[in-house]
Amino acid sequence: MSDTFFVTLSDEKGIFTVRVLGSLSKMSNKRYFGTDGIRGSVGQYPITPDFMLKLGWATGCVLSNGERSRILIGKDTRISGYMFESALEAGLSAAGAEVLLLGPMPTPAIAYLTRTFRADAGIVISASHNPHADNGVKFFSKTGKKLADEVELQIETALEHDLEIVASERLGKARRVEDAAGRYIEFCKSAVARGVDLKGFKLVLDCAQGATYHIAPRVFEELGAQVISMGVCPDGLNINHECGSTEPEALSRAVIDHQADAGIAFDGDGDRVVMVDAKGQVLDGDEILYVIASHRVRTGQPCKGVIGTVMSNLGLELGLRELGVLFDRTKVGDRYVMEAMQNRGWLLGGESSGHIICLDLTTTGDGIVSALQVMQVMAQSGLALSQLKRSMTKYPQCLVNVRLKQLEQTMSLEAYPNVAKAVRSVEDNLGSQGRVLLRPSGTEPVIRVMVEGQEYEQVQVYANTIAEAVKTVVGE
Repeated sequence: MSDTFFVTLSDEKGIFTVRVLGSLSKMSNKRYFGTDGIRGSVGQYPITPDFMLKLGWATGCVLSNGERSRILIGKDTRISGYMFESALEAGLSAAGAEVLLLGPMPTPAIAYLTRTFRADAGIVISASHNPHADNGVKFFSKTGKKLADEVELQIETALEHDLEIVASERLGKARRVEDAAGRYIEFCKSAVARGVDLKGFKLVLDCAQGATYHIAPRVFEELGAQVISMGVCPDGLNINHECGSTEPEALSRAVIDHQADAGIAFDGDGDRVVMVDAKGQVLDGDEILYVIASHRVRTGQPCKGVIGTVMSNLGLELGLRELGVLFDRTKVGDRYVMEAMQNRGWLLGGESSGHIICLDLTTTGDGIVSALQVMQVMAQSGLALSQLKRSMTKYPQCLVNVRLKQLEQTMSLEAYPNVAKAVRSVEDNLGSQGRVLLRPSGTEPVIRVMVEGQEYEQVQVYANTIAEAVKTVVGE
């Protein structure tokens, strides 16, 4: 399967116009693994108990190397997590793996605990910011980072073989880790510099009825903040429903109502975060990245460069440039951000969605750790959140999703001249003051059409124009 991207760059007045069109098929000839594990609707293959059983077995076989492997399993709060946890546990046991069950825990907690337990891998049962009817699995290696492509391919190859259970005396055992939450809470608190506390801050936390519900409030309270909690009563069905980082409107109202200093919203599995200032204005991942990076520059901490994605706001790039900080873009997906950070030797990167990686503190995107970095800036600088973001001017963006007839299609300029014509027309009108981006989603059968420019009304019209062109050739 191909993964071809067409990119056009023009450097006029230091502002880039970028067009990216690519394949909708999964990378590296993978059948199941996407850019962030395996995800889909519960009950629809492969998000079924029988597949998860086989997946656990295949994972155990690949990671055993002839010895007993140790695998951690964590999950978010959606109701199907119980079913898939049992299936994965059974499959891993059948392959002879030792299983440590963590229960509901944020995704970055599994990455951290995989390292501290010296485990061979960590598995997260989650569909992140998706509704309860979806679920999936993410994997971490023994280093707390996403599995390498070659390991995912090995697991997929093992899935093609018949399940064979090891001898009875070699079956794996499973046990629950009772102090998992406490271990991770202490780790999060250690991400704040010694001597910094949050006394005097009133914060509203929205835990999205997800995996941070029993973690985040304790972290911020133990650091001294007055915490008002929302989204901390999960029932298995309400995860991400009208709450969390994807729908922060209720948080904005709560911050104003409670006259809080800031609001913090996580997604269902806790690897993303957005924040709200005292005026109720939302800060997305780009603004959070800017606040962290600019503080590091001004306090003499290492910050040579920042990795964003093709979706990162142009304002982030220009704001960092004024600080003398290099900026580079990669494809959407935290694994690509991480890869670019490692290649460059840079410590900061992230996505507009709020997936922020502070590589000097942790190995993956961590919503709690990222929010703590911003709160630390507020505590050390004495500035309000609205003041900290003021130096970065965001360019208006409009994103339109076009649902596709089917997932396995390709899209290129050559194949669809009407789409190419619409894109070029918009680019000509924007000139050097904006960008057009078309990209396939890594988790859904949609093409994402994004237009960025100086006036929102204008970019909204442009985005809808291109979306209509896309819809006529590949839309439902």
